[in-house]
Amino acid sequence: MGLFDRLRSNRQVVANSSARRAETSEQDATRLIDAGHELEAQGSLNAAMQCYLDALRLAPNPARAYLNQGNVLLLKGDLDGALQAFRTAIKHKPDYAGAYYNIGNALLGNGQLDEAAANYRSALEIQPDYAEVHCSLGVALKELGQPDDAIASFQRAIKLNPDLIEAQSNLGNILEHLYNSGNVLLNNGKLEKAVANFRRVLEIEPNLTEAYDSLGRALQELGQLDNAVASYHRALELKPDYAEAHNNLGTALEKIGQLDNALASYRRALALKPDYVEVHTGLGNVLQELGQFAEAAASYRRALEIKPDYLNALHNLLFTLIYTANHTPSYHLDQARQFGRIVAEKVTARFASWQCAAQPERLRVGLVSGDLFTHSVGHFLEGLLTRIDPARIELIAYPTHRRRDELTARIRPHFSEWKPLTNLSDETAARLIHADGVHVLVDLSGHTEHNRLPVFAWKPAPVQVTWLGLPATTGMTEMDYVLGDPHAIPAEYENHFSETVWRMPESYLCLTIPASPVNVAPLPALSTGYVTFGSFNNLTKMNDAVVAAWARILKLVPNSRLLLKTKQLSEPAACEKTRLRFASCGIAPGQLLLSGILASRDDHLAAYSKVDIALDTFPYPGVTTSVEALWMGVPVLSLQGDRFLSCTAGSIAHNAGLPDWIAADMDDYVAKAVAFATDLERLAALRADLRQQVLVSPLFDAPRFARNFEDTLWAMWQRHQVHQEKPERL
Repeated sequence: MGLFDRLRSNRQVVANSSARRAETSEQDATRLIDAGHELEAQGSLNAAMQCYLDALRLAPNPARAYLNQGNVLLLKGDLDGALQAFRTAIKHKPDYAGAYYNIGNALLGNGQLDEAAANYRSALEIQPDYAEVHCSLGVALKELGQPDDAIASFQRAIKLNPDLIEAQSNLGNILEHLYNSGNVLLNNGKLEKAVANFRRVLEIEPNLTEAYDSLGRALQELGQLDNAVASYHRALELKPDYAEAHNNLGTALEKIGQLDNALASYRRALALKPDYVEVHTGLGNVLQELGQFAEAAASYRRALEIKPDYLNALHNLLFTLIYTANHTPSYHLDQARQFGRIVAEKVTARFASWQCAAQPERLRVGLVSGDLFTHSVGHFLEGLLTRIDPARIELIAYPTHRRRDELTARIRPHFSEWKPLTNLSDETAARLIHADGVHVLVDLSGHTEHNRLPVFAWKPAPVQVTWLGLPATTGMTEMDYVLGDPHAIPAEYENHFSETVWRMPESYLCLTIPASPVNVAPLPALSTGYVTFGSFNNLTKMNDAVVAAWARILKLVPNSRLLLKTKQLSEPAACEKTRLRFASCGIAPGQLLLSGILASRDDHLAAYSKVDIALDTFPYPGVTTSVEALWMGVPVLSLQGDRFLSCTAGSIAHNAGLPDWIAADMDDYVAKAVAFATDLERLAALRADLRQQVLVSPLFDAPRFARNFEDTLWAMWQRHQVHQEKPERL
């Protein structure tokens, strides 16, 4: 063998020996690292650290050992040492995704979120399919307030590794947070944001039943009833036995007038959950709208058996009782007093002193209402507000409903302050009103929807009065006065109230003159050749006694017609039921003219051009519809009542100068209708002059009514002052 051959042979031997030693060292280092892992898992951190240090001395590529050393240092609480070890690992191996991942975890645990996210992204640039890194990046992004990016990271992690429990858990947590935040937003009236939350949840988890139900509730509050119904249906497709969704669907269907479908939804909810108190109340509401008052009252009473202090059921029971004459005023008062006792028991500290000025230059008057928009209450209120003397009365609005529209925009400038109570508890609302130094607090709702009568139980103002919303007692001892007039509340009816009766000098009502000049049409009977009676009242007021009386009139007036116009008659099923009711009394379908709700108020008023005589309902008469009919030249035939609500019809007739249009009893009602219908010449003359006649009456004279209203509030305050200053007897 030559010299060069021997040299080459020696080099090969040395190389092979070095390779064998390197392989042995790598194997030894790996065994040491594995041993370190076991010791680390057992909690023997110092021993594990020694294994990693020994591995560093043996390993030709020490990156893995530095990584593990950093892990141990991190477990021992040495953040700086750990970060140094991880960064040293990267120096030895620049594309070491695991080291960047560990740096991110260390920084995340130390609250250094931006730096942690940057290191996670560096790891993913090297290894894009590293599921654990996507998950940890999601955690950092969530903490940084970037929920959408966090969700995307969690979803990517789960796609890469469906068994990664941590990613599944984190995505679930963020979904739960979004969902719960949506419900908080919903409860606080931030409806658009709540909808956005629920929609985002459903983008991530399309089969989350509860989110569809909550989305439906938010859409319903926004007035998007068709969308709400669709959302409830989707929830029920996923979970047919979801009682809450059946209940909410029933409420939405009721609001859009699908009463039979609403009834079915409520009954399905009760089959699933018999003691569901809200469903018994919702069922009662639908039965009431269908005119099944006894059944409605039974539903409300069942709700109260389950939950005796459930105020919604009690409000609705009291409202239902006024639709029929089956209960005496004293019975109604007893039921109302039960409400008064319940709300009084919930008050922890009733106010006994107030912050309002004792000798004010002007009274601070608060109006609490759920109807400060295009609504009957709004139509009566607007003219008054425009004529109130701000030097005598300062008005503060306390709206209890979120709805706003063009009428809201018109009346809002007449209030010095606008303070919604929608998201406030009764106590918080009462403390707000008390702190505002209100002299007289006026309830404009009574036992109607969106009332806040329990706030009055705290006695936040020294003088409290109920007016306009519902002509009936509240049953509350804390309500000082009920506002009426001599015809609406005769002296012999004062014992119908828990409040003291205060009578305005003429009418307790004054309708705002409609803005659009819809002209009075000539008497339609002169051109049609027959008399058309009409009623634009809610169909719920048309009880069996009313149907029977109207049927008698139609039979006695040859070739006559009856025009009914109300929201329920937009539904074909309601029209068919109405025809059947009259058919049972011998009235052919052709004598009935049925119309649903019209597009605008102008169209509504113009519809009176087809009516010769308006027939009032009883015992729940028309109020807004009656005064509107008079404005359009149509006289209203009403029945004398035996309580505040039914006597309102007589008050309207007297103040309009039409006392002869009040019937003493049922036979008189029918006889008057026939007599008026047979004297078309007199009817045409009355129609021609009626608008001008009522225009100068208390029913439309807003300046006159405003002075009476101001004087009334001041007289109430002065009486309070006299009682306050009067010394106690020994």
